[in-house]
Amino acid sequence: MLRRGLTIMAEYIPRPCVFCGPSGSGKSTLIKQLMDEHKDTFGFSVSHTTRNPRPGEQDGVHYHYTTREKMELAISNGEFLEHAQFSGNMYGTSKRAVQDVLATKRICILDIDVQGVKSIKKTDLKPIYIFVKPPSIEVLEERLRGRKTDSEEAIQKRLATAIKELEYIDKQEPTEGSIYFIVNDLFEKAYSQLSLILQDEINRLKSMKRHPQTQPSL
Repeated sequence: MLRRGLTIMAEYIPRPCVFCGPSGSGKSTLIKQLMDEHKDTFGFSVSHTTRNPRPGEQDGVHYHYTTREKMELAISNGEFLEHAQFSGNMYGTSKRAVQDVLATKRICILDIDVQGVKSIKKTDLKPIYIFVKPPSIEVLEERLRGRKTDSEEAIQKRLATAIKELEYIDKQEPTEGSIYFIVNDLFEKAYSQLSLILQDEINRLKSMKRHPQTQPSL
């Protein structure tokens, strides 16, 4: 059957988990802790981007680095679930990236922005949405400045983008099983909330692995 925009034959397919939040909200730290604690349960969908790698970043690990020409061609061929532009660079999630995670029988994690969420909502992916928010714009600015990696111009752009993203996020209606919000003030509290949100899905996947009936076939 055709399900979630991907061809998968299985009785049970783990629901993807979409993380969305402005830069500085701490969602990347939450994702890292989740994957470190559940190494065989979650898999990260590696996005594509046309920006250059930063020091220490590896192709295929942090991003799939590509050219605008190649990415635009792949998008026109229907190879992407979502794509967006930020600071003149393109970002996107390919169907293949999600398939690669599903092939390992893991819950697929997608880290995308608001533009990406809008695109995903138009597909039949039906993921769990987790919106990560800072306690305030002031705290967000402190975090961005604390990184000491961006210029003043870049910080101002990120803050302007964050305000727009939070306006969209605040309009979303919380829905048990589909849409959740985490205010990342204290990390331990935020992570505890995240674990509780995903516990049922984690248990379901572990049960499937212990008692497999049918296996995904890509």
